[in-house]
Amino acid sequence: MSEKNKKNPAVKNDKKVKDNTNAASLLDFDDDDPLGATSVSKKSLVIFFLIDTSGSMNGKKMGELNTIMEELIPEIRRVGEADTDVKVAVLTFNTEIAWMYPEPINIEDFEWTRLKAEGVTSMGAAFTELSAKMSRSSFLNSPSLSFAPVIFLMTDGYPSDDYKTGLKTLKANSWYKFGLKAALGIGNEANDDMLAEFTGTKDTVVHAYTGGQLAQMIKIVAVTASQIGSKSMTLSDSNEKELTEDDVYAKKQQMLGQQIQELVDQTDGQNVPFDTGW
Repeated sequence: MSEKNKKNPAVKNDKKVKDNTNAASLLDFDDDDPLGATSVSKKSLVIFFLIDTSGSMNGKKMGELNTIMEELIPEIRRVGEADTDVKVAVLTFNTEIAWMYPEPINIEDFEWTRLKAEGVTSMGAAFTELSAKMSRSSFLNSPSLSFAPVIFLMTDGYPSDDYKTGLKTLKANSWYKFGLKAALGIGNEANDDMLAEFTGTKDTVVHAYTGGQLAQMIKIVAVTASQIGSKSMTLSDSNEKELTEDDVYAKKQQMLGQQIQELVDQTDGQNVPFDTGW
């Protein structure tokens, strides 16, 4: 693996968070050219995974999550059009906050590093760190136009810190506002109402109570969100009414919720592997 792909030490959350982005379009998300008028050969899409690695995830949960994520990466490689540059960034949170790699990695080069579980659930600190990195001066510095990011949160419990303050910081970030957000509750202790605060709608929150459901839900959410996130959408509806940036965002988020719920309904009652509870 190249030098840039080596693991980064845990990132401390004592930095001042700045949001240098402006409101922009979900069609081609760019600070200076929100409607995508600039001619470019590639569009960039960053998929953010926020993963709870606190002590309650230890054992079967973390083991199965690691296996599922290793299987998921090849599926994401098939997502997006030929002119889409898909990258992955993984933020883990327990007592410490850490990025799996120091920058988003192209999906073709990305290798999953197996995670370990320990400590408490510093979700609010993770939200603050995510906001700090979601800017043109940091993780979203692609020279080409960018789709709004996909943000996927996975946790098995309630935050041990002040998550509302971190979420307030995150909601002030334009990339978060226009990004496609989804969340997965793992096991009996995860709070779906709290996760809906993060995504903005219960339709993009799913739950897994067994290893089999965990595998299904991760793949359903990650692949569906990536497909929709990398999809270009028109800026007018069937009546030729011009759509605002908020309209395009809402359309994509609604599409994500509908497709996730349809796929979840289709999987109910199916026999799946890893069918053990926690």
